[in-house]
Amino acid sequence: MHIQTESIGSIPRPFELIIGLRAHAAGHLNAEDLDQLVESAVSDTIKSLEHTGSTILTDGEQGKPSFVTYPISGLPGLDPGGVVIPFKDGHTRQLPRITQGPFRYQTYSGTYVSRAKKFTRLPIKQAVISASALSLLYPQEGIAGYSRDQFLQDLVDEAAQDIRSCFDAGAHKVQIDFTEARLSLKLDPSGGLLRSFIDLNNQVISRFSPSERRRIGIHSCPGGDHDSTHSEDISYADLLPLLFDLNAGQFYLAYAAEKDKPSVLSSIRENLPPDRVVFLGVTDVNHPLVETPEEIFQTIRQAAEVIPIQQLGTTDDCGFSPFTDDDSTDRIIAFAKIKARVEGTRLAESKLDKLSLVL
Repeated sequence: MHIQTESIGSIPRPFELIIGLRAHAAGHLNAEDLDQLVESAVSDTIKSLEHTGSTILTDGEQGKPSFVTYPISGLPGLDPGGVVIPFKDGHTRQLPRITQGPFRYQTYSGTYVSRAKKFTRLPIKQAVISASALSLLYPQEGIAGYSRDQFLQDLVDEAAQDIRSCFDAGAHKVQIDFTEARLSLKLDPSGGLLRSFIDLNNQVISRFSPSERRRIGIHSCPGGDHDSTHSEDISYADLLPLLFDLNAGQFYLAYAAEKDKPSVLSSIRENLPPDRVVFLGVTDVNHPLVETPEEIFQTIRQAAEVIPIQQLGTTDDCGFSPFTDDDSTDRIIAFAKIKARVEGTRLAESKLDKLSLVL
């Protein structure tokens, strides 16, 4: 019996890189010196993940300014006054907005894959931002000479190229971060906004072959930033019937921090198509306590009683540090949680396999 286990994406950056990113933003560190700090951080992240026993690695998003803004860093015509996202603890994040067209990515994620592959022979998984998240960059009042329809056409083209660049660079899997899925239901309980997001993301996914779509995953969580969330009050029962309409082969769902786990499992069982794999979060990235392998095994065992084991994998609830300035989780703790997840998943493989033989 084999149970897949993978990280979501971001891992807390080394202190030296955080300081370097701040210095670069302030104009006190040149791009070449910053790049050396990123190179060192990626190398250390890859080696540390290997030491946890992980067999599919990520670069930890060490070189991204954030999980959502990496494609637009340096884009001409950005205005800081975009959509505001409030978090439970009272802090907010504000997206920028575009003021001109055409819309073009400044960085494709394949560059991150190429850098990570220099440091390992193990498979690389790359996280990319969803087209639906970037659709929020277009201002409600519109842009003269650049319609929303044209923007969305450009956005789909660019988002597809972002994923294509990952596969071309040798990525084993590509994960689309769709953290605004639950938030959309908070903003529009009717589900209309979520349906429009799913349609937009499916337009991107449709650019890929069936075999490639099986290697594309969707990550959904209640948002994670500075140990707080923006939509944990939204039920999976409302989300999953629509989320699984996305034409991807794998889904990564926050689970460890969910208060009503039986309801989550029931919703997954009722809605999961037979040809999809769901990775459940078994580590709470917003809590400093490191789970034990035995605790993780028990979480997997309970899930395996409801979800077919061949459709079940494990992951972390979310990225540990999706924004550059989020240093709420210690880097050492993050790797300890990942190691516990790997060991707990292996324990589940062994014990559940023995149990199946007895039964």
